[in-house]
Amino acid sequence: MKRTPTAEEREREAKASHCRAPTGFDRAASEKASRGQKLRLFEELEDTWLPYLTPKDDEFYQQWQLKYPKLVLREAGAVPEELHRDVQAAFATLHQHGCLARDLVRIQGKDLLTPVARLLVGNPGCTYKYLSTRLFAAPWPARGSSVTYHAAEIAAACQTLLSLNGYLQLETAQAWEELVAKERANIDEVPVCIGPDFGLGIFDGPDEADIRSRSAYNVTLLNFMDPRKMPHLKEEPYFGMGKMAVSWHHDENLVDRSAVAVYSHSCEGPEEESEEDSPLEGRDPDTWHVGFKISWDIETPGLVIPLHQGDCYFMLDDLNATHQHCVLAGLPPRFSSTHRVAECSTGTLDYILQRCQLALQNVGDVTDSGGVALKSLEPAVLKQGEEIHNEVEFEWLRQFWFQGSRPRKCTDWWCEPMARLEEMWRRMEVATNGVLQEVRREGVPVGQRNAMVTAILASLTARQTLRREWHARCQSRAARSLPADQQPQCRPYWEKEDPSMPLPFDLTDVVSELRGLLLEPTP
Repeated sequence: MKRTPTAEEREREAKASHCRAPTGFDRAASEKASRGQKLRLFEELEDTWLPYLTPKDDEFYQQWQLKYPKLVLREAGAVPEELHRDVQAAFATLHQHGCLARDLVRIQGKDLLTPVARLLVGNPGCTYKYLSTRLFAAPWPARGSSVTYHAAEIAAACQTLLSLNGYLQLETAQAWEELVAKERANIDEVPVCIGPDFGLGIFDGPDEADIRSRSAYNVTLLNFMDPRKMPHLKEEPYFGMGKMAVSWHHDENLVDRSAVAVYSHSCEGPEEESEEDSPLEGRDPDTWHVGFKISWDIETPGLVIPLHQGDCYFMLDDLNATHQHCVLAGLPPRFSSTHRVAECSTGTLDYILQRCQLALQNVGDVTDSGGVALKSLEPAVLKQGEEIHNEVEFEWLRQFWFQGSRPRKCTDWWCEPMARLEEMWRRMEVATNGVLQEVRREGVPVGQRNAMVTAILASLTARQTLRREWHARCQSRAARSLPADQQPQCRPYWEKEDPSMPLPFDLTDVVSELRGLLLEPTP
């Protein structure tokens, strides 16, 4: 049998997979490596299932304590009844208004529709990116913000989610403090759930501040799925746990070692049971479950926890990095609200506006010919401007319009900022044209010209490639299968002879020209 990775190796791999991709990150190489790990794992398994435990197993709680101590369950009975009522009404309202929709995500170069419908709600101007898809938060009514919703019921639902967020922040802090207290006292207790009478301990300043910062949830990702309308769900491949609503994964783009809190709600209905006899050991296939495993570990049994209506669970500290989790489908429709500390250093409206302003600092007055005067032709300045140009186009404008009218289902809050970003982007198109005119100008020293071309060529090449890719994605079969109001828009887009645009949409000729300039012999 091949060597099982050590705990340190698993942790390094897990952290790398869930962290935000840095500049220059090769996502294709990362996905290839992940596929290689899966293939090796399947080779080790051959035709056998890995073991997993449910509450029916005698060693379940002991294994939870030993291998999954940073996983905490709060049962529904410990949550205030009024909060249950309000949250479940909020789910129903947002669903009835069509605010949740399946995402068209990018996996291994293919566009796939998620089986789960989703909606991001959170701090105004926040976004959350997963599987190459940026979701734009419908803002909850945070203090100091002004949001106009399309219906009073939607406003009330977003207010309820903000209240749930505050409640879960407090509960998470309690769970953190219980965990830290046990580690300090080396108490060997089973962390099954937090009881309703659990008290909030007080720690030294730094500890308490750190705990609160790592549970300062800024967004919640709502999920909904009706398994009865999804007959082709994937089977869990390692343990034989049954059908999965969400495959094994780490939650992406979170602040390092921050917590995740999940409120689960299975919709009530007439008593139904699966018509098929269940081959699953210890797991009721009619009940929703969440499964956990240590990443790339074939020795430690997995853990499967049933989720009843109103249950909450918390993933603390580095659990999301060192472990993976999946959601196993039950019979009734289910909502969940997954609260997280999204890593927003490059994912807020304020951030991208500041980036655009930085790029436009190099743009001077309009010239008599309708172009612009550039304040600096330094290669570093030109390179930065074109990189920001790409960032606003492909990480913001195209991401937003690719989702059709979805980001505007709850409120038009994002419309004015996106119009502002598009206007800034248009000025960057004019600036790029100004750089090209300077490159083409007679009398420019060859060394200076080559330095300018080298500074912008990579960004323009990437721009051409990405425009072609996004245009194709908007025409894909998966995109055309969506309802009309959810179908992607290829925006910005313009025809070749559009007089309002200084450069063509298709930059093939421009890129070819720049490459040719670099190949010209030096006189």
